[in-house]
Amino acid sequence: MPDVNAQNTAAWTTYGAHQLARAIELPELDRWTWDIPDAGPGIKVFGDVSGMRVLDLGSGLGRHAAYMAALGARVTAVDSSPAQHARAAARYPATRGLRLECADAADHLRSAEPYDLVYSVSALPFNDPRRLLPALANGIRPGGRLIFSALHTNSDGHGPSDEMAARPEVLRLPGTNEDHTVHMWVLAPERWATLLGEHGFVLQSVTVIEFPQSDNAVSYRLYEACRPERVPSRPRSSSLPPPNAALGVGVIVQGADGVLLGRHRRGVWELAGGTVEPGESFAEAAVRELNEEAGLLADPGDVRVLGTLLDQVGDVVRVTVPVLVTTWSGTPHQREETIGSWRFWPLHALPQPLFVPSAQCLTAWKPSLPIDHPPANFQPYTASSR
Repeated sequence: MPDVNAQNTAAWTTYGAHQLARAIELPELDRWTWDIPDAGPGIKVFGDVSGMRVLDLGSGLGRHAAYMAALGARVTAVDSSPAQHARAAARYPATRGLRLECADAADHLRSAEPYDLVYSVSALPFNDPRRLLPALANGIRPGGRLIFSALHTNSDGHGPSDEMAARPEVLRLPGTNEDHTVHMWVLAPERWATLLGEHGFVLQSVTVIEFPQSDNAVSYRLYEACRPERVPSRPRSSSLPPPNAALGVGVIVQGADGVLLGRHRRGVWELAGGTVEPGESFAEAAVRELNEEAGLLADPGDVRVLGTLLDQVGDVVRVTVPVLVTTWSGTPHQREETIGSWRFWPLHALPQPLFVPSAQCLTAWKPSLPIDHPPANFQPYTASSR
């Protein structure tokens, strides 16, 4: 499978080198524009950005980043193309509040402190969302926002797709008839909404941006999303838990990158865990479930049983035992049909929604976590009661 990100970087590097050779000076922005001049919302979509840590993702020439810095934001402008970065660096060698970086966006987000705001003018869809959105989920603080524009319909009238695949689009070098192929994820708004939700974002609005002339088919969509200040939780379904599932363990696997969570096919994120089988200790049940669901191996002797959680769902009394695992071997992967997408999430950027018992286990472990869930009575174990 070709490396689409590398192909796109190469195409934009050719574009940037061409523009450097032309040495044509574009004027500074006198107002905020997205993809179509005089169409769509302007700078007001951001609100007051003074003092915010802001990331411009795919910054190109850097004009939008410089405009944002002039409003008092502390802007980092990232572009993966060396030629595009060189254009920006030559234009803005020392602009107050603006830092330019030539880097892959996902790599940058993994190492940077979380941002208050990340925006992108058309550039985000040039990146594989399955690689970029996890990095954005970790790279935006709770309460922070993600605002980006994305191609919806191209000049041939080709609209968006529900398929999670990049498609070829044309990048024409200005002043020539020379075309280069780039690859974009041109997705329907419903698909973007699902992807954002899977990575802990709440989609707040989608705005149409299109040419006023009816003979121009090109249109974009502007997506505004946020990371919630608090992480919501919900059950998998409205059905009561069966009585045989009313006693279970929730396995908190804590690593350097956070806690391990998988996504159930019904749309909630949850810890590994499940029912306790006859003759098992809680630690043994936790080790078995962790292996069966996520493929990790642990020793019952290394498991710390934290206590018991008691809540009631309808007429069913449910007991959940949270356990902590900090030593294991293997790489998490899907082993059961109902749950997958296993990955470690930092505690400051948990996905939403969480499965109610998993949310209860996490707050029993760390009460300060900003997670909302139905109340449960937690009885912690002391060293002598284990």
